[in-house]
Amino acid sequence: MKTVDFKHARGPDRLRVYAIGDVHGRLDLLQEMHRRIQQENEKSPPFDWVIVHLGDYVDRGPDSKGVLDLLVSAQKKTHRMLAIAGNHDIGFLEFLATGAPNGMFAHNGGRQTALSYGVSIDFNDLGSVAAGRNALLDAVPSGHIEFLRGLKRSMIFGDFFLCHAGIRPGIELESQDPEDLVWIREQFLGEPRLYPKVIIHGHTPVTDVEIRPNRINLDTGAVFSGRLSAIAIDAENKFLLEAV
Repeated sequence: MKTVDFKHARGPDRLRVYAIGDVHGRLDLLQEMHRRIQQENEKSPPFDWVIVHLGDYVDRGPDSKGVLDLLVSAQKKTHRMLAIAGNHDIGFLEFLATGAPNGMFAHNGGRQTALSYGVSIDFNDLGSVAAGRNALLDAVPSGHIEFLRGLKRSMIFGDFFLCHAGIRPGIELESQDPEDLVWIREQFLGEPRLYPKVIIHGHTPVTDVEIRPNRINLDTGAVFSGRLSAIAIDAENKFLLEAV
């Protein structure tokens, strides 16, 4: 099986690919990152370019609604704004569908997401949870739900495989379990072997962008650190970007 390491991995010819780590409601940092990318494109114009957002647009941060507003609007304007599903994004959809009081959304920053839509939920009160879910169903634009439902679990560009959390070692890339792509941690993070593609992911917060021969972790904990990280891949060239 052919494998590739980060040093020798190449992006597609004539296409600069930007990948951005977990946003978690930090609209301000996402807007700043988009400005940084625009500056890079003006400084060194690529033949063509795309931005891939690696998921977790909602929860914990102050403006999940604003993040989704931006991404939904951007996708209507250009084919260059791409987005992958994160586990928090799926958890938001699950709460809207079921109103589960003990799910991912309830215990991992969903309160802040609801507040960004003008809805206050006390997840320790079943009545508040039920009422809050109904209020969210009225408050969340249909375009946001369609956007979240339409998110892909992975994308490939040249020698790079992009997903939210990582892959399960030993399984072909085309046969990966969609749940692993948004949830996996230890089995993937501890694997030293090379893959057919270098994996670009987020999901597990790190202090600084983590570059290994077989993977790149772009989740620098934006909601806690105030730093949103990205990588640019332009053929054989790679460089990092940061919004603060």
